[in-house]
Amino acid sequence: MKKIAVFTSGGDAPGMNACIRAVVRTGLYFGMEVYGVYRGYEGLIKDDFEKLASKSVSNIIQKGGTFLHSARSERFRTKEGRALAYKNLTARGIDGIVAIGGDGTFTGANVFMNEYPDISIVGCPGTIDNDLFGTDYTIGYLTAVNTAMNAIDNIKDTAGAHDRLFFVEVMGRDAGFIALRSGIATGAEAIMVPETSTDKAVLMEFLENNYQKKKSSGIVIVAEGDESGGAKELAEMVQEKYPKYDIRVTILGHVQRGGRPTCLERVNASRMGLEAVKALMNGQKGVMIGMVNAQITYTPFNKATKHHLDVNKSLLEMVEILS
Repeated sequence: MKKIAVFTSGGDAPGMNACIRAVVRTGLYFGMEVYGVYRGYEGLIKDDFEKLASKSVSNIIQKGGTFLHSARSERFRTKEGRALAYKNLTARGIDGIVAIGGDGTFTGANVFMNEYPDISIVGCPGTIDNDLFGTDYTIGYLTAVNTAMNAIDNIKDTAGAHDRLFFVEVMGRDAGFIALRSGIATGAEAIMVPETSTDKAVLMEFLENNYQKKKSSGIVIVAEGDESGGAKELAEMVQEKYPKYDIRVTILGHVQRGGRPTCLERVNASRMGLEAVKALMNGQKGVMIGMVNAQITYTPFNKATKHHLDVNKSLLEMVEILS
């Protein structure tokens, strides 16, 4: 393998730049030409490639986001779009790709390789949701959960100053890992996640018998995908039942996607990028590079995307005991 490409796809995540840097420099180290593709699958179709040198990825390891940018691509869902992508890859002699992304990225890669088996694709898990099977931590998750924790700590300060109950919504449309860990780390009174059913009656009982009698302020963490409908809807329901509560709602939103990646994030992302290039060199394809118990693992794309991680039940128990 002499020429490879790298791109980021789907939602951006802190640490993606560190992963790109590792892919580029590892490829160059082993004598390859390395091309960056701008805006993911859409860039493959639009022929938006750039040949990268070691200098191209200088001073990016500490930056959030992705310097290659990211985008959704409806055209890649069509055979015509994928045919254009293949044409642009073969015109440059590229036969290996490192795709940094999540569920949709790997699903698209599988479809593409089934149609064009001479192109090998290896993935690195880039998503703040930490919802891919085959790795303990996805690229972006560790930074996102720390960003959420810091923001919630700040909210707790003002909640205590005014005797308020805050409902804080964090990202997690299909997975509650950010909500669960940031909630535990900040001592939240309750945590609502998509993986468990929201028993509103239990929440009301807790607020009446525990929070109201023992505390002057409090925090309830809600993952955006929780069945309750989100922090705003849950807060309105509680306010209606307990009009005397001074309730506020904060939606953290995309602040969780940005910011400088943590130290461990940079190290993990760099290690995954390096191992992805080695995997291509060793003839691997259709696999996601992961890390389980600090060891590199290869997980087939279809398994990584279909077998989602379950939340740790001991952590859920911890919330109940410590709140």
